[in-house]
Amino acid sequence: MELYLIRHGIAEDKALDIKDEERSLTKEGRQKTDKVAQKLVKLGLSFDLILTSPLVRARQTAEILIEEKLSTKLEESSHLAPDGEISSWLKDWLEPRNYSQNTQLALVGHEPDLTGWAEILLWGEVKESLVLKKAGMIGIKLPETGSPLGRSQMFWLTPPKYLL
Repeated sequence: MELYLIRHGIAEDKALDIKDEERSLTKEGRQKTDKVAQKLVKLGLSFDLILTSPLVRARQTAEILIEEKLSTKLEESSHLAPDGEISSWLKDWLEPRNYSQNTQLALVGHEPDLTGWAEILLWGEVKESLVLKKAGMIGIKLPETGSPLGRSQMFWLTPPKYLL
């Protein structure tokens, strides 16, 4: 299975009058995310499912991916909200679904959680070594059997500027 960890696009700044979970993508954030999505389509990428954080900015990013035809399926997962735990996601969401090894799954979420998840999958621990820019993507190949923690392989780490 291939996991594509995608950080949401540029969002409104934190402000006292807006709850964090309600912050939207900015006009620039929408435009850049759309251009990144178009480039992913040109590269021949598609996802069997896009799973998104319930926060507005992540949901909007996922909807742009859907609009560009990178997938036809979109679901929300509270595991992808800030401070979500990868071990809980694996146990509650991924393992019960028993996906085939050819599955390409996109997870749209937030930092520092997505790089933390990637590092746990790669090295078994968070090392704070990876950088994931807004609208950037990390591709991780999970092993065919056994726990993916500390046993997965990274095949893609792209900041959006290389896709624009």
